Amino acid sequence: MPRSARCNVSPVFILIIFFEDRNFQGRHFECDGDCPEMQNYFGRCNSIRVENGCWVAYEKPNYAGYQYMLHKGDYPDYQRWAGFNDCIRSCRMVPPYNGSYRMKLFERSDFGGQNVELNEDCPDLNERFHTRDISSLNVMEGYWMLHEQPNYRGRQYFLSPGEYRRHSEWGSANSTIGSLRRVTQPN
Repeated sequence: MPRSARCNVSPVFILIIFFEDRNFQGRHFECDGDCPEMQNYFGRCNSIRVENGCWVAYEKPNYAGYQYMLHKGDYPDYQRWAGFNDCIRSCRMVPPYNGSYRMKLFERSDFGGQNVELNEDCPDLNERFHTRDISSLNVMEGYWMLHEQPNYRGRQYFLSPGEYRRHSEWGSANSTIGSLRRVTQPN
């Protein structure tokens, strides 16, 4: 296998590069669009360079498993992107978005129980709304990232506009959410 591989890459502008070894060493994989399966291009991922845009990297193929939000910059080892391991198997580019942000959170599945509407970041859901149990939600505008723990820590869950009738639809094994934030593109 060659030292580098490419997926959906324009000859002029590479947006994200995945490296097998730390500090941008070893075989690498260059990508400028969504890629549901990267396993054939590299065995592990220990560093990432984001040339432009926002991305979500996934631990498993087809956008499954642990999720990691990546903004423009260098990530010399997997702990820099809050990685749980050195396994990245798919990635998705977050489209640029400059509109409003609006999401409604529900206490129960299928949009039942008490609810609250948000249009801004929330570093501690329990402190602000006296609950961490969110069983369904409706993302009406914008892209959001949920975090398992307060202050944007723990497992991450990327949400695009749409309805999520139960926590498993955003990839979580339970309904516990500690914080959430809007996904914005850096200038």
